[in-house]
Amino acid sequence: MIQKVKIVYWSQLAAFIMWFGTAFLTYFIKNADDFPRTTEFTCLCIIIAVFCVVTLPFNKVRYYGPWLLALALITGGWEIVQAKWLLLPRPFFGAPQELLDVFITDWYRLLDSLLHSLTLLLGGYIFGCLIGFLIGIGMGWSLRFGYWAHPVLRFFGPLPPVAFLPLLFAVIPSSWLAGELLMAFAAAFPVAVLTWSGIAGVNPGYYDVARTMGASSSFLIRHVAIPAALPFVFVGMFMALGSCFYMLVVAEMLGVKAGLGFYMQWAQGWAAYPNMYAALIIMAVMCTSFMTLLFKIRNRLLRWQKESIKW
Repeated sequence: MIQKVKIVYWSQLAAFIMWFGTAFLTYFIKNADDFPRTTEFTCLCIIIAVFCVVTLPFNKVRYYGPWLLALALITGGWEIVQAKWLLLPRPFFGAPQELLDVFITDWYRLLDSLLHSLTLLLGGYIFGCLIGFLIGIGMGWSLRFGYWAHPVLRFFGPLPPVAFLPLLFAVIPSSWLAGELLMAFAAAFPVAVLTWSGIAGVNPGYYDVARTMGASSSFLIRHVAIPAALPFVFVGMFMALGSCFYMLVVAEMLGVKAGLGFYMQWAQGWAAYPNMYAALIIMAVMCTSFMTLLFKIRNRLLRWQKESIKW
């Protein structure tokens, strides 16, 4: 353990040296082309280098010392290969300072695209999870409802939601509503199947004990079936969120004229590849943030299964 701590400690010091070295070569070695924001990128590297030193006493930050070092090596290599030697073809590959320039000059359009994507994603995901949750409860609790719903779910559920894209965009006048319905369909299927499985797998003895105490059917559903099925429900929500991320990009690229997917398509059409990479980074941060938030909620509600699923 002591040896591991020492390795992490020295890796963060090495990260400080590498980030400072990246700042030095960025500023003092001549660029192969007229790249913008070279001074600002130099300052950013110095700030990260100072951060590596200042946070040495903090164990949580020091744990990521190897990652800080790896990022410094990647950034420094990228700066040398592209900004100084221009080895990769442009405009497909830009320099690090070009990416920084996009965040500085086009932040308002990126922010607007992010807000549109968040609105579209949340609307479709929440609605789809709610519908899937209700269908799953009905199938797990009522044999009559399950008799009719099960064949429909087995027939339409495995279909990729993108297959409905031409139909929805032709029938529904609003491309925004069509995109939300696509994501709702993508979310509903896994949530319905996992909720159904969770409720169907509840120990019948729990119901018997509750009935002997005078519990009604609604009480059994709310206080016995749903709590026991929550681990399955969250697995379904995790799978649904991944499907919604996929459908979000497809909907924005093919129909919805707003959001990060639309921004990426616009950037690719104008050969503004640094803008496209900036949108990809923001989208990755958005997706991993939602996944992390979902698992934090799960771990708080299901404390007894906190470490059963890793993220």
